[in-house]
Amino acid sequence: MIKKVLLTIVLGGSMAAMAACGGDAEEKTNEEAAPQEETAAADEATGEQPEMPEPDLKDIPDVVAEVNGEEIDKKEFESAYTGQFQQMAMQAQMSGQEVDQAQLKEQIAESLVAQELLVQETEKQKIEVTDEQTDASLKELAEQNGLASSEEFLAALEEQGLSEEEVRKQVQTQVKVDQLVAQEAGEIKPTEEELKKVYEQAQAQQKEAGSDEELPAFEEVKPQLEEQVKMQKESEAVQGLIAKLRESADVTINL
Repeated sequence: MIKKVLLTIVLGGSMAAMAACGGDAEEKTNEEAAPQEETAAADEATGEQPEMPEPDLKDIPDVVAEVNGEEIDKKEFESAYTGQFQQMAMQAQMSGQEVDQAQLKEQIAESLVAQELLVQETEKQKIEVTDEQTDASLKELAEQNGLASSEEFLAALEEQGLSEEEVRKQVQTQVKVDQLVAQEAGEIKPTEEELKKVYEQAQAQQKEAGSDEELPAFEEVKPQLEEQVKMQKESEAVQGLIAKLRESADVTINL
């Protein structure tokens, strides 16, 4: 199953808030770390903490975009934008760089348009989803967020203002999109050559980063490499399908 891109966007701030409770910061290179350490030392000396930037939600139109007559409204955009902004703002705090909010708004709008195109295509193809598939996806999402059960996952999202009915509806939509993507991508069987190429790239990146730690043997990480290649090919299939749907779609973005 592809990464839950749609659900992450739709649940936006709720998922970001959950992730913020236990997420690890991305590793930095020595060049990046040096100025950050100086800033941290200065903050410690003055007792000040850098302020978290606020999302710029001024002048967002009531209808952000229209896709084949279906509207993407302000509320949906703001939910998606706020969630992504929170994640990027945390990263920006550590890197010392500002979030380019104009660019992020364009990216979020395009993401929501792409998702609407995929959802419309599932309806066009009359793709159905069972309760069992929905329950399985909820359980998977719970595990991805470090929770013991789908009940805990639903309870956590309810605290963020999302009802079980809303979440189940979005999960059902995602499962339909997953099925659409699976149809488009077909059966994916990575070759030995492809897996070794990815492994060699990882070795080169580690060497370039100056790490003395050796990667596990190829055979040991082969299952992970297979999953990585599958996800990459599924992603390419998604992008290809979105591009094809966009060509014949009537899309207007009002930002």
